[in-house]
Amino acid sequence: MTAPEHVLVVGAGLGGLRTVEQLRQVGFEGRISLVGAEAHPPYDRPPLSKQLLAGAWEPEKIALRDAAALEDLGVRMHLGLPAVALRPGEVELADGSVLTADAIVLATGVEARTLPGQPEDVFVLRTLDDSLALRAALEKAESLLVVGAGFIGAEVASTALARGVSVTILEAAAVPLSRGLGDEVGRICARLIREAGVDLRTGTALARFVDAHTVELADGSTVSADVVVVGIGGKPDLAWLADTGLDLSDGVPCDASGRVEGLDGVWAVGDMSSWSDALNGARHRFEHWTSTSDQAAIVARDITGAEAPPATVPYFWSDQFGLKIQLIGRPDLADSVLPLHGEGLAGGPVKGTVVGYLAGEKLVAVAGFGAARYVVRYRAPLLAGADRAAALEFARLLQQ
Repeated sequence: MTAPEHVLVVGAGLGGLRTVEQLRQVGFEGRISLVGAEAHPPYDRPPLSKQLLAGAWEPEKIALRDAAALEDLGVRMHLGLPAVALRPGEVELADGSVLTADAIVLATGVEARTLPGQPEDVFVLRTLDDSLALRAALEKAESLLVVGAGFIGAEVASTALARGVSVTILEAAAVPLSRGLGDEVGRICARLIREAGVDLRTGTALARFVDAHTVELADGSTVSADVVVVGIGGKPDLAWLADTGLDLSDGVPCDASGRVEGLDGVWAVGDMSSWSDALNGARHRFEHWTSTSDQAAIVARDITGAEAPPATVPYFWSDQFGLKIQLIGRPDLADSVLPLHGEGLAGGPVKGTVVGYLAGEKLVAVAGFGAARYVVRYRAPLLAGADRAAALEFARLLQQ
């Protein structure tokens, strides 16, 4: 195909910037414009709940590229201007201006979910400004209440605990992270949280907010803290696409190359996009840092007609309570788990535990707790489609 003259990337986060970088890397010499809703230049989000929140880093350290490096990319920036509408070949911005392009990439990510009746003074954590505001509040706090025991909630709890703040987490599900990791591995996460000293209350439904510091539970009791954070995940930022005619019920529908199905000349990457699996055709939203970068590489090559990059395996990590939790592969495809290293599944130490996920007899994912030297080695067997026996033999060889 003929390369476009102008590529417009909407969303100045990781997905947007990586798309720009990949376009230049494959030799695209045309115009590139990058639109961002926030006034900040592109920055890295994982440190928002860790190093930045802890005060160990300042905002300039989480920049994905400094000013000089951005200039080297030859990209025209439109920051602090959310997109409000997408039409064939053009995007309208909040100030009424319209940008035209012959290739458009959507990368607006997700926004923090909130609860009904949530007061404005209750914190969420999605943006740089969110993190700095929460950091300032924690500097004066003795207690923190986190609603939601997902990865973000657990990371915020871990950071606050390390600052000497007493932490309570409320989780409506019986097991934290069961949707992403399954009940068996989720119970390991619950042990990690509790053993660190957090008051984790599972199966606990929130009835309402009394005010910005107190919540009422379904049983009528109340819980109060100096600071309250709601960490119940994110939802794709799609309101600006409402008039496109797309089915946006689970993100922007894309084929296996990131092309938006139903719109010509439009691609999508990152948390907002729901890509079709090249093997089974089922759509899936990959809400992980590395998956976003992988998708940007695919889209840039599809736009320019360059050769597609090699196949990769989804990867995710979370630093909390002194351990690195790593997940590689697709646990959503699994129907059983397999102990590979350590004793965490049997109630033993969490650290050093590695668990395999099986779909039938095929290994589809691996999760590890403080076991980086093992987890990263499982990329090859996952790409090779290893079965149960091969996974167990691989684990045995790693331990020799």
